[in-house]
Amino acid sequence: MTERSANKRSATSPPMTNRRMFATMLIGAMFRRRSRALAAIGSSAVGAATLFCLAAICLAVPAQMSAEMRQFGANLIVTPIDTDSNSATAGTTTDAAAGTAGVGGAQPARITDADLDLVDVAVAAATDISAEQLATAAYRYETIRINRSPYLVAGIDVDAVRALNGHWEIDGDWPGEGQVLVGTNVADAAGLSLGSSVTAEYLSSDNLASVGEPAATDSATAPATDSAADSATGDPAKSDETAAGKAQWRVSGIVDTGGEEDDIVYVPTAALEALTATADAGYDVVEFSVDTSTVSVEDVAGAVADSDAAGRVAAQPVSKISSGDTRIITMLNTLFWVVAVVVLGLTLVGVSTTMTVVVAERRNEIGLRKALGASEGSIAAEFFAEAALLGLVGGVVGTAIGYGLALAVGLGVFDRPIGFNCWLAAASLALTTLVAVVAAYSPVRRASRIDPALVLREE
Repeated sequence: MTERSANKRSATSPPMTNRRMFATMLIGAMFRRRSRALAAIGSSAVGAATLFCLAAICLAVPAQMSAEMRQFGANLIVTPIDTDSNSATAGTTTDAAAGTAGVGGAQPARITDADLDLVDVAVAAATDISAEQLATAAYRYETIRINRSPYLVAGIDVDAVRALNGHWEIDGDWPGEGQVLVGTNVADAAGLSLGSSVTAEYLSSDNLASVGEPAATDSATAPATDSAADSATGDPAKSDETAAGKAQWRVSGIVDTGGEEDDIVYVPTAALEALTATADAGYDVVEFSVDTSTVSVEDVAGAVADSDAAGRVAAQPVSKISSGDTRIITMLNTLFWVVAVVVLGLTLVGVSTTMTVVVAERRNEIGLRKALGASEGSIAAEFFAEAALLGLVGGVVGTAIGYGLALAVGLGVFDRPIGFNCWLAAASLALTTLVAVVAAYSPVRRASRIDPALVLREE
């Protein structure tokens, strides 16, 4: 009965090929030494989990950082160039705005709607998005008098500025029709509070020089001005001048950014155009919030410089935003490479130690196989294959754990999930397998050099 059953199984089983025999020996050797195999798999899994998690975070962080940093305002500003004097006003928006009112009838240097469209196209092309998807806001600056004291007023698209400056702390609401948003310094100097009525007078002879001396600034939004308190002195010679325009607004909110925005009065563009009786006068500053995960702000500024609006506008990065973003990403990348080298080294040591113990435990087996005619190459191939299989299994387990950790970090820190990167997973498996094979080199070399006569004599 037993012999017939054995013959029956033998007749129905597939023939034992060399590959099948090799696989059987490989799997059998791993199962006989499960504790050693688990140790090697554990070492590879720890390495794969750490590397995959760090790499996934490093790949996702630039986009996440860019999105977070963009909440703190624009990272690219575009200002007009005074073509008459051929002097750029970029970077000193007060200069640009000073020309808006002009002195002695001089024409203002402003960005026209046509040039703004060209700039939008250049920025959109550089960032590989459509012009409609750009995060941008344009400002027109003028000087008004409140209680006979000069203040800087900005005509804005409220929705665009609100979307671009999520970090502004506003007590109250953004301005609507007949309303105004004032900086906290303006409110203190003019004695304004929420709901206060503001009478604004526009004198065509005013210019921003009477508000404060121009100064270079990194601010994306505000021209450089002295504090509103200092500017409240005004020009006594103009105190009796008849206003060219007058408007009555109500304070809807007070903005406190800790920057130069606190010295400015913000009104909807339509209200400023009604006060100055000039529509479509152009813009003094245009801000962009550029996604720096795929392109640098400097490259986008270069695209604007190469656009058809070149010579009439100047673009420059906001250094305090872009440099901070770049430094943090550089630090994270450096940290990743340092940790990656350490983890790879530890994985190498762990797998190598395990394979050394396995070779020592199978020393007699190796000697017997060599005595029966097994070549050094076949023995080395078996151990390399075993190491690769252990590394592959450890890589699969570690990659799954690493993705779980990266997902948790993304949700915990950025409140956004990190997507699974198939190419990164494949690279993780390949690297883990390669490290296991490299770690097995020294033990395998010792195994292939075992003298069968010596081993059998000891046996």
